[in-house]
Amino acid sequence: MAEEVSFTIGSPRGSRTVTVSYRRAGSGDPLLLLHGIGHHRQAWDPVFDLLTAERDVIAVDLPGFGESPALPEGVSYDLRSVVPTLGALCEELGIERPHVAGNSLGGLLALELGREKLVRSVTALSPAGFWTQAERRYAFATLTAMRRGAKLLPLPAIERLSRSAAGRAALTSTIYARPGRRSPEAVVAETLALREATGFDETLAAGVRVRFTDDVPGVPVTVAWGSKDRLLLRRQGVRAKHTLPGARLVRLPGCGHVPMNDDPALVARVILDTSG
Repeated sequence: MAEEVSFTIGSPRGSRTVTVSYRRAGSGDPLLLLHGIGHHRQAWDPVFDLLTAERDVIAVDLPGFGESPALPEGVSYDLRSVVPTLGALCEELGIERPHVAGNSLGGLLALELGREKLVRSVTALSPAGFWTQAERRYAFATLTAMRRGAKLLPLPAIERLSRSAAGRAALTSTIYARPGRRSPEAVVAETLALREATGFDETLAAGVRVRFTDDVPGVPVTVAWGSKDRLLLRRQGVRAKHTLPGARLVRLPGCGHVPMNDDPALVARVILDTSG
């Protein structure tokens, strides 16, 4: 079941209250899970139970995504705002320097949390920020088209498409290598999450200026990339390794951009190994 927490952050216009929806279960070292742009915390459902067997797992809806409300007026969606907000969330939940795993946007945020020494370890699955300008434009155009499609399709059409493997592929093959494995209910829910994400446009706009160019010293880092990632191409993983020479680079055979659904056991093992 989802829980909700509210806490105060600073902003250029003074203190503001942020509310975040999350799911927490398990025991052991704390592990924070961060999804990608336009997605929601349920992206982690395929690996959630595997992780809770060994960790105290907190899967969050980032502000402006899933069930979490938009950031307050005057608070931007750039890294300078979102990273401290996640730090304040951990403080409010009583989590001191958790391990963190993130996918896409969440992977970029995880690396930034590592750079700020706010976490114990980082697992970044196809993280954003290691693109060329051409690759970024391609990814952003693809994401924008996906969101436009989600907005244009009426709910009955989304539900009808989700009932067949071909329909699920039409809706989600950009992010999953094995979309037929996703349940119809999950596909409907994530299509609606993409459509209704209040933070999508501002997050995408903030991403135009993002390149991750700094090392993350003193923190164990794993960068993992799906061999069939169609959104952020796997050569970006090689670039990440050059930027983060101390990081472990892991190939995820047969996995797409959101690998948790394509190979839950492998992804869970990569995260547990990094956070061990």
